[in-house]
Amino acid sequence: MTTSEMLQRARRAVPAVAALTAEERTAALCAMADALEAGADRILAANAADCAAAEGKISPVMIDRLMLNEARIAAMAQGIREVAALPDPLGRVISSSVRPNGLCIERVSVPLGVIGIIYESRPNVTSDAAALCFKSGNVCVLKPGKEAAASASAIVGLLKEALLPFGAADAVNIPEDTSRAAAAEMMAAVGLIDVLIPRGGAGLIRACVTGSKVPCIQTGTGICHVYVDAAADQEMALKIIENAKTSRPSVCNAEEVCLVDRSIAPEFLPKLKKRLTDCRTAAGKPPVELRLCPESAVIIDGTPASDTDFDTEFLDYILAVKVVGGVKEAVGHISAHSTGHSDAIVTSDPSAAEYFLNTVDSAAVYHNASTRFTDGGEFGLGCEIGISTQKLHARGPMGLCELTSYKYVVRGSGQTR
Repeated sequence: MTTSEMLQRARRAVPAVAALTAEERTAALCAMADALEAGADRILAANAADCAAAEGKISPVMIDRLMLNEARIAAMAQGIREVAALPDPLGRVISSSVRPNGLCIERVSVPLGVIGIIYESRPNVTSDAAALCFKSGNVCVLKPGKEAAASASAIVGLLKEALLPFGAADAVNIPEDTSRAAAAEMMAAVGLIDVLIPRGGAGLIRACVTGSKVPCIQTGTGICHVYVDAAADQEMALKIIENAKTSRPSVCNAEEVCLVDRSIAPEFLPKLKKRLTDCRTAAGKPPVELRLCPESAVIIDGTPASDTDFDTEFLDYILAVKVVGGVKEAVGHISAHSTGHSDAIVTSDPSAAEYFLNTVDSAAVYHNASTRFTDGGEFGLGCEIGISTQKLHARGPMGLCELTSYKYVVRGSGQTR
């Protein structure tokens, strides 16, 4: 089947999917979760082929992002079940009023229609996106990167089999063409795709936002900062930074830049180097390479930071470090270099915390917590279809409500204008 034929089938499936009751969609989602677990061997075989083909072509942290095992498949299935258990996002009366002429006007939530998702080498995005789209009454078209093509195809095949008894097999779709041509065709599919959501690195997102003729929601690129204030609990700061940088460095909510107040830098930076480099090396864990501004390089050893290091999403065990002269300079640096994803302050000073939280213009801002919490599951959304870094329609982790629009339902008794 060509990509064009697949897109037309997806469009034709919209009325049938939208017509399913909340109970039918919930039952179908539970069947989708069961199908993933029952078909784990199929997924693992396809994933092994993907990982073998990618070996040596992408970094070890990206291989980890690509790799599936039984536990990760079980987590994918559990994610679908959690989405199934969430309240139905459709048919909600968002607002209502009765006009002086007697017209009753309601604003009611409805599906977006066909949602295209273009993403990179994370197979779990396939099931997360499918579940969220289906729960919200939408049809999805999923275009993974070539590294994850076999894994995603196996997952979609199982999901379609589960949806067949509900008459909704075409609710979840994947192009047979694994090349960029299929992505380009999706970007040009005016009238077939209602909204396009890119999920991946800066290059993918830029290509979609600038090249798409279909409305596009910008997501994902995360140059996330943690600012260690003069009044920080330094042990807390070290714990937060290690989690934000090393728990999973290949994801968009991982910390990429550490800002340190000048007054504590001589004391704190040696502790940071010990925690992220020396202790991790001694424990057999990957050490973090510190890219240092000139002022921090006088205090500790590391790699001199280049002009671009404070504007780079490393997605690796690399952290750019800069000394700043207080919370206002930290906010100024973030304003100049952040991608508007997630930024944090560590401090015991309430006024510094409030200044940071009120003036940093990012989708998620944190006080004394890791940026790694910017996630649909952690925010109680079940899972997410992406993290929007724009401001129109959706911002931050995108769950069910962000995959709906609304229409006005007007009830009258013969009124004319």
